[in-house]
Amino acid sequence: MEANSEMFNVSKFIDARFGAPGTPGRIEAEEKAYAFYTGQIIEDARKKAKISQAELARRIGSDRSYISRVERGQTEPKVSTFYRIMNALGCRIELSMSL
Repeated sequence: MEANSEMFNVSKFIDARFGAPGTPGRIEAEEKAYAFYTGQIIEDARKKAKISQAELARRIGSDRSYISRVERGQTEPKVSTFYRIMNALGCRIELSMSL
């Protein structure tokens, strides 16, 4: 097996695919990534708590389809809703500043 003398530049790949930082395409891609990531956090916590989407929805006064959309990254909950979801799952949210 021969070693490839060229390193793969992830930053160049992302720039080529989504545009340079600050461009509309890049901003849209980042927003979608954050929505997906948020959904994964919620889904993982829900599964760890061993409750269904329907039960989580009941606990926060929503419906199962909303929880499903959030977990798939199709919609992002408002911050207040995110806190209610995390509280319903028994999670603690901790914020800290990086200096």
